Amino acid sequence: MAEYHPPAMREEAGHSEAEGRRGTPEGFSGSPIPHQGPSQGPRISGGLPEEGGDSPDASPRKQYAGPRAGLRQAYAAIDLGTNNCRLLIARPSGEHFVVIDAFSRVVRLGEGLAQSGRLSDEAMDRAVEALRVCGEKLRKRNVHLARSVATEACRRASNGMDFIERVREETGIHLNVITAQEEARLAVLGCHILLESGEGPAMIFDIGGGSTELVLIESGPTVPRILDWHSVPYGVVSLSETCGEEGEGEAARIERYAAMRKLVRDSFADFAQRISPKRLSRPITELRLLGTSGTVTTLASLHLDLPQYDRRAVDGLIVPSQDMRAISEKLSSMSPEQRRELPCIGRERADLVVAGCAILETILDLWPADRLGVADRGIREGILRSLMASGGHPGHARAVLQKLER
Repeated sequence: MAEYHPPAMREEAGHSEAEGRRGTPEGFSGSPIPHQGPSQGPRISGGLPEEGGDSPDASPRKQYAGPRAGLRQAYAAIDLGTNNCRLLIARPSGEHFVVIDAFSRVVRLGEGLAQSGRLSDEAMDRAVEALRVCGEKLRKRNVHLARSVATEACRRASNGMDFIERVREETGIHLNVITAQEEARLAVLGCHILLESGEGPAMIFDIGGGSTELVLIESGPTVPRILDWHSVPYGVVSLSETCGEEGEGEAARIERYAAMRKLVRDSFADFAQRISPKRLSRPITELRLLGTSGTVTTLASLHLDLPQYDRRAVDGLIVPSQDMRAISEKLSSMSPEQRRELPCIGRERADLVVAGCAILETILDLWPADRLGVADRGIREGILRSLMASGGHPGHARAVLQKLER
């Protein structure tokens, strides 16, 4: 378990470890988010949008003092992905937890990784700056225990561990580079309560910046059981870079999109064969599908024709799969300039959303559910639930995750 250890504060020459440009926190409210339990009753929506819609603590390592000692304390989860750095801080509230602070910033840590095999200096600087903000928030919120994870970019990069050490020295945050399997478990634990109720197997997926995880589950009384899982090294950043720059004209864009789809389809082939009996065992109308990623939340925002992103409108939404396909196909043929003009996409996602669409459509081929559930929650919430379910005991949190596969 990676705990948070505040760095020695350096303030000579006017410099503080906590300084850095502050990002805009993600939307969050003080209402409880379920910690465990059944589905919250996802909201169902149909129809396409109109044309054009889209006290610092510098003490040494904090020791675990038992579950009672931590009940009123704050817990935190940091997820450093290939594209984003995200933080969530919460306090337990019965069987729920209340979010008290959140932060998200696009850092593009994996930018150029597909070509060089290394994290670039510029990308690492961006990530460290965001993590400094996270460290400041951890201190201000008197966090009892934090777990900080890094995913595909740090798994793949030849200088990934050097970067991890730099983060520890400069921010006091100990990043744990997790396996793809643990990434899949955390995503499931974080969002499964939004899965529609029903019988038989269901699919939960997470389209990240550097990888995509697919998890076949069956529902249980409190947490689902993982039947099978698969991870591929294609996320919105890595797939975009693997397939090169967008060409000029609609025909070139369509050709690139087809190449993306084939690459992802081939990478899913073994998993598709393994799960085929499960898929064919039930009518398509009974298949359940839930996605957690910036891709699905962005497309859901376009589906709702939102003028700007609203987590409350998107998290828990159920959308007809055909509508998501139609939006994906439309985006794939649009120019980058046209995509930048769409609400909820803008400049940060305009060049990456197409790869996300290609991955999503291929998942819909693999698991052709009529409807797609949308989750604006995942790894961070999974970390918090595992920490809280273990009573804040570092040695027990991973056991909580392993129960998903028993």
